[in-house]
Amino acid sequence: MYSTKDNLQVLFEDNHIIVVNKRVGDIVQGDKTGDKPLSEVVKEYVAEKYNKPGKVFLGVAHRLDRPTSGIVIFARTSKALERLNKMLREKSIKKTYWAVVKNTPQKQQDTLVNYLKKNPKNNKSTVFSKETKETKRAILHYKTINKSDHYTLLEIDLETGRHHQIRCQLANIGSPIKGDLKYGFNRSNKNGGIHLHARKIEFIHPVKKETVLFIAPVPNDIVWEVLTN
Repeated sequence: MYSTKDNLQVLFEDNHIIVVNKRVGDIVQGDKTGDKPLSEVVKEYVAEKYNKPGKVFLGVAHRLDRPTSGIVIFARTSKALERLNKMLREKSIKKTYWAVVKNTPQKQQDTLVNYLKKNPKNNKSTVFSKETKETKRAILHYKTINKSDHYTLLEIDLETGRHHQIRCQLANIGSPIKGDLKYGFNRSNKNGGIHLHARKIEFIHPVKKETVLFIAPVPNDIVWEVLTN
């Protein structure tokens, strides 16, 4: 069971890592908006809980897009950060996402292989079927978990971690994520987010060397509730 404090949902913590369930709209690290990032909220939480005077070390191992929700891992030591970064580079951290889409994919489950090109000007990725200049290969596996009258719940395992990969690859097969105007959904969600959730993460603990698995509860809204119950 996770603990909550000031809307911070902590799924797990020890001396080496802290695992948080990010809310829609939170930014993981500071950016040009100047909004307070999740990393600062977690630092304050650690400083207060463990009565740490002075500066708290907190390493950001990976990020989630602002409109998405779900699991983010932070490192509490430089050694843990270094090892998490290595695992991410070697793709030994297994991430599973849930996405609510319109238009049920034709196949119950499938592997999508595309080539993506990021455009920094509009912060959007474009899908290509063949490799071209500046594209990166993107692979994901999805399966259909549940359906309602209007939406379908997909479970996605990422093999690569490209910019907006899930969002643009699903949109490319005609199944944009609910609320994702950027990739073709017809209207935004009231909270400005999208129905993409980093549901599960599994990896070898960077210090204890044992397998750990964390699952993040979905956001509290009616669509998630209908599709996950």
